[in-house]
Amino acid sequence: MTTEKQNKLESSWLSRLKGGLSRSSSALSKNINDLFTKRKLDNDAIESLEEILITSDLGIEASSKLTQLISSSRFGKEVTTEEIKGVLASEITKILEPVAVPLRINSQNTPHVILVCGVNGVGKTTTVGKLAEAYTAAGLKVILAAGDTFRAAAIEQLNIWGKRTNCQVIASELGKDAASLTFEALEQAKQSKADILLIDTAGRLHNKKELMAELQKIVRVISKVDETAPHSCLLVLDATTGQNTHSQVEVFANAVEITGLIITKLDGSSKGGILISLAEKFCLPVHAIGVGEQAKDLQPFRAADFANSLLGLDPRL
Repeated sequence: MTTEKQNKLESSWLSRLKGGLSRSSSALSKNINDLFTKRKLDNDAIESLEEILITSDLGIEASSKLTQLISSSRFGKEVTTEEIKGVLASEITKILEPVAVPLRINSQNTPHVILVCGVNGVGKTTTVGKLAEAYTAAGLKVILAAGDTFRAAAIEQLNIWGKRTNCQVIASELGKDAASLTFEALEQAKQSKADILLIDTAGRLHNKKELMAELQKIVRVISKVDETAPHSCLLVLDATTGQNTHSQVEVFANAVEITGLIITKLDGSSKGGILISLAEKFCLPVHAIGVGEQAKDLQPFRAADFANSLLGLDPRL
């Protein structure tokens, strides 16, 4: 790929990211603008800023840390909205950088097994399809497993992604045991020497113990074929659910070993700050974020781009 084409793709993604976070950034920016119009940074301003950050879903701990940092260096001084936003973007970047970790495929695994899980409606099947498109474009052989055996629409949707990406889809009739399906899929993926096996799973309410037990069964069955698998266990979270994502992470992480997060639907929410709260509390890798329905709208997570876009700043700064 030429440098010019890379720059165009980069610019296109940054534009989509900023646009996707516009609901979050406009609400946050408006509140900061209203607060810091010709005003010194006093105790009332600090308290109000912390409240703005909390109500923007950054979480109590992160909001407190950020306002303390600003207060320690600028208390009693006149500050501009752009100065506050710049400092916030810089400090948020520092919080997010440790979790901005790409999803790495180990070529020693044949295949590298990626299990995708989450509650109902977060976009798991679409995420599986988007990942498949990215990996096949990179020249890797990918097989898809329709582990959601309860929902006909999920199997149909995965078959559409399979045709679009030229990936084999391993599916079964409705109602078949999901663990058996994933066992067969891994066996076939090994025989065909696939690079990656992407496993979609049924949406499960995190407060339903029997469904979480089924997810654990899938993991046990996979490990019987390959004791090192699944090599990646991704939890997909819907940004529009805000603070409820915390309980989802806690319950899924107690059931299986979550290796990373993918945050979807940032474009449909004013709760983009939840990503900061998740990073502060759980320190789990955030591999990718989604700001739309197209495959190109799911991209690796980069801390500075996100932080600047969240504050309505140029993400290229």
